[in-house]
Parts: sequence; C-alpha cells; structure tokens
Amino acid sequence: MKASTEQLGTYPESSFRLVGKEKPESTIQRQPAVPAWREVILRLLRNKLAVFGGGLLILILILAWLGPHVTPYSPSAQALTQTNLPPSAEHWFGTDDLGRDVWARTWAGARISLFIGFAAAAIDLVLGIVVGGISGYMAGRSQLGDRVDGVLMRIVEILYSIPYLLVIILLLVIMKPGIWTMIIALSITGWVGMARVVRGQILQLKQREYVLAARMMGMSHTRIILKHLLPNAAGIIIVNLTFTIPSAIFSESFLSFLGLGIQAPAASWGTMANDSLGVILSGQWWRLFFPGFMISLTMFAFNALGDGLQDVLDPRGRN
Repeated sequence: MKASTEQLGTYPESSFRLVGKEKPESTIQRQPAVPAWREVILRLLRNKLAVFGGGLLILILILAWLGPHVTPYSPSAQALTQTNLPPSAEHWFGTDDLGRDVWARTWAGARISLFIGFAAAAIDLVLGIVVGGISGYMAGRSQLGDRVDGVLMRIVEILYSIPYLLVIILLLVIMKPGIWTMIIALSITGWVGMARVVRGQILQLKQREYVLAARMMGMSHTRIILKHLLPNAAGIIIVNLTFTIPSAIFSESFLSFLGLGIQAPAASWGTMANDSLGVILSGQWWRLFFPGFMISLTMFAFNALGDGLQDVLDPRGRN
C-alpha cells in the first residue's frame, strides 16, 4: 500500500482533475411564475373564436348604451308622416307603422333585454351558489348533513320539473306584466341548473387534500367554502354563467314575442318582433330582421365566449 502511494506521488498534479467542478453551478434560466389569471387571459386570447365573441359582445353593450343617442330620433317618438320607411341615410334601420325609428328602438330594446338577462343570471348565480354550495358541502358529513342535502335537492328537482312558461303565466295573473315580473319569473326556476353544477363541483373538491388539511387545522366551514371550494369551482361557474345569460335573453324575447313579457309601447327585441309579424309579408322585412338579427348575434357572442372559456378553464385541455 505504501508502494502504491509512492508511485502515485510520482505523477504531476496536472494529471488529476475534479470531475464536474469546471461546470457552472446552473445553466438553466428560471422563468418567473405566471399568475393564474394572467395565464387564463393569455390562453383565452389565443382562441380566436372566443376573442371574436367577446369583442362582439363589447360592441353590442356599447351600442346598447350609446345607440339611442346617436340619432336625433327618440325610441318612442311617433311621426305619422314617415311610417314604414325602408333603411336609408336618415333612418338607418327604417321606421315602423307609427313612424318610430327602428335603430333607436332596437338599441333601447337591447337595454331591456340585456338588463333582464344579466339580472336574472345574477340572481341565478347567487341562489345557485348558496344552495349548491351548502348541499354539496353538507352531503356525507353527518346524518343531519345528509338530511339537509336531501331536502335541498328535492326542492331543486321539484322546481326543475316545473315549466317556466307555466310560472310566467301564473305570475302574470297575480302581478302586473313588466321587467321585474320577467326577472322574478325567470329566476324562480332558473337557478336550479346552477345549483346542480355547483353541488357537483363541491362534492369533488371537498375530498381534495388541501380541504382535508384546512379542516384538520380547525378552519370554519364558511371559510373553507369561501376560500378553498368556491374559488376552485369558479371556472365551471363562470362558464355556466355565460350560457345562462343568453338563455335568459332568449326566454325574455320569446315570451315578449308571445305577448307574455314586456308590453307595448316599451321596446324590447321580443315586442319589436311581435309588432312586425303581421307586416312581414307586405315587404317590410327590416322591422323583423333587425331585432331578430340582434337576438341571434347576442346569443352567438355569448356562446362563442362561453366555449372559449370552457376550453381555457378546463384543466384537461391544458398542455
């Protein structure tokens, strides 16, 4: 052993080197973490159809706000000397049988239709989150929790089986037809779909490790729901909301078209379509075309945006 050591000592020091010492400590450039909301926005901007739908929706909202003020004609002003005029430079969307400007009435009707859609969707969102969140969180926790979940779900199933048209007719018998009657009628049965979606998400999320850890740390049930469960279920809630709004808008237009919703002389897309139904065969196509086109365009914008959000917020779609 001594001889071997002496033999090694005859080699110069330059014949030996430490492996790996000459390499730099790290050649990897670490990228800063991207916030979740920014990642969602970037992925949404890469979806051309969703961007188009969102831009179209913004344009519709701007025109609903500014449209009636662009022309000098009031939505309710009658001019019997200018009845049933086709679209022109003076009246961009033409006039109706009372000489009212269709452009001004179209965007005044957009305000009513959009307001009813957003208000009904907001009520559906609140009721759906409250009922669905409580039901999903209480299910399986105890015997009392199962009873609470059973009672809430039975109420949801009963309301889900009632046709909303029947609810509208019953309310119109009791209440005066109007905007708030429509909102109440659409909200009575409209929230049950949101509640079922929220309940399903809560049932899945409450079994995750971070929820169990929060429960072991003594966090209150309300804090667990508000801080952990609802934020992680926000994606599917937002997607469902983008489909609830156009559904409410279409329901209002359909009921107003049947004469069960907004009543004349108030302008909504449904009432405008109803007023023009009897004159469409006489060549006055613009009176039905523009409100019908706006209904279709608005529903397309919401559905395109909702499809894009569904692709972006779905974890299975991420690369």
